[in-house]
Amino acid sequence: MTKYINMLVIAVITGVCMMTVATAEPVLKPGEVDWKSKLTADQYNILREKGTEPAFSGKYDKEKAKGTYQCAGCGNQLFTSETKFDSGTGWPSFYQPIADGVKTKTDSAHGMSRTEVVCADCGGHLGHVFNDGPKPTGKRYCMNSIALKLEKSQ
Repeated sequence: MTKYINMLVIAVITGVCMMTVATAEPVLKPGEVDWKSKLTADQYNILREKGTEPAFSGKYDKEKAKGTYQCAGCGNQLFTSETKFDSGTGWPSFYQPIADGVKTKTDSAHGMSRTEVVCADCGGHLGHVFNDGPKPTGKRYCMNSIALKLEKSQ
């Protein structure tokens, strides 16, 4: 988490009190990314603040191209186009992630219990998974287009 350090320096010089306020640049821990400078405002809202794009607004909802869907934040491979299906929900949906591409967490926000899906590498919020998908898994990984980037295959 980015921490901003605000310092208040008070110097007493020959009986006169001088006050200076200095704000330092963001201090990042090793390996931590400055997400606000790397992502667009919409990507930041979805990936880092767990937002949701409006249904039927994302560019990948009806996408048919072959390829690999990656995390828009870090490039981690998440899903292949072979597991994408039209769920009719207005969000791109997949029945199976790439092995070790995503992790899940319990999400109790908004007065309901759901299973959140996050990128296994950077922890960015991608969407949610539900138990109403097609065979062979019965899962519907309902993702935000803004959180994805499609690397098209040749």
